[in-house]
Amino acid sequence: MQVFHNLNVDFLGKRKYFYLLSLALFLIGWISVAFSGLHFGIDFQGGTEIVLQFDKQINIAEIRKDIEGIGLGTVEVRTFGSETGVLIRTQLQTLTSDIYPKVVNSIDKEIHSFAPNLSFNIVEKGNNSITYSFPNADTTNLVETKLAEAGFQVSKATEAFDNTRLIVSVGIADWIKENLRNKIKDNSFTVAKEDKVGPKIGNELKRDALIAVFLSLIVILIYLAFRFKFIFAVGAVAALFHDVLITLGLYAALYGIIPGLNLDIDITVVAAFLTLIGYSINDTVVVFDRVRENMKIHKSLPLKEVINKSINQTMSRTIITGFTTLLAVFVLLVLGGEVLRAFAFTLFFGIIIGTYSSIFVASAFVLEYADRAKKKVQF
Repeated sequence: MQVFHNLNVDFLGKRKYFYLLSLALFLIGWISVAFSGLHFGIDFQGGTEIVLQFDKQINIAEIRKDIEGIGLGTVEVRTFGSETGVLIRTQLQTLTSDIYPKVVNSIDKEIHSFAPNLSFNIVEKGNNSITYSFPNADTTNLVETKLAEAGFQVSKATEAFDNTRLIVSVGIADWIKENLRNKIKDNSFTVAKEDKVGPKIGNELKRDALIAVFLSLIVILIYLAFRFKFIFAVGAVAALFHDVLITLGLYAALYGIIPGLNLDIDITVVAAFLTLIGYSINDTVVVFDRVRENMKIHKSLPLKEVINKSINQTMSRTIITGFTTLLAVFVLLVLGGEVLRAFAFTLFFGIIIGTYSSIFVASAFVLEYADRAKKKVQF
């Protein structure tokens, strides 16, 4: 299928204007990085991420107001998926010393609400749980059932029939539940997910993500150096750095500006960047393949004309492939839900920038090298 017939545009003749455009995008993004920094998600920063699922539609502003005043420090609260889901993020992993006794007290109060005269002992306290001991196994089973019905995360210490000990969670999710139960009485909810990532694990993931992106660029450089010429490989990798850095700068520049779009960098976003690298290099290789073919056919043509001719010949393929991919990614961006939105955003803008860089960065890099080094590039 051909979108353009006999297209003849001097793309590389206008390359200096696009150098300025790339520079402007780069500066806007990385000035934003310098002043506000990149915002990392729970995967890299460490902390706790909790998803609550309500029975009815919620008012996220009211939920945010209720949670921000319960002593958890900086808390991020936003909708998750549908209008009944809430995502809560905090940098805390365990309850602070002033909140911990309040959660313990709420558990004791709940036990006494259905067994006023029951005597029990606390045999062990941990950062995230408390172990209770009861007089007999029947009482233990009753308490387990009642606490679970009240929304606490509870389990038996052992599966023995005469077990008299229960382990009750006292995590951040329990403190949030305790407060919301008292403030939102007509809309019950459950904890759908609770993830915790330690700062050490977060730093290791951050390091591994950078290594993954860097190694992918090195392997691409080696592969293209064998398939084409080394200068083509350098131009392609320069275009990939261009794509990744500008897209990353967009994350800082647009953070908090677009409603409903969370631009925290997490594992999903890293996967999107790796996907972007693969898409962009594929587009560049298509152009370079045509350049190589045309250089063998039109040996007397100047390099600039050969590259322009190749870009014009592959433009139909570039437009069709880019449009269909953007259409699919746009559907994910709009309808994919909260989890996929950042992934789709990265790909959407990355595909546009990657297509642009195949022409005005990768191809232009080869031409600039040939002009400045005054060397004839040939296969």
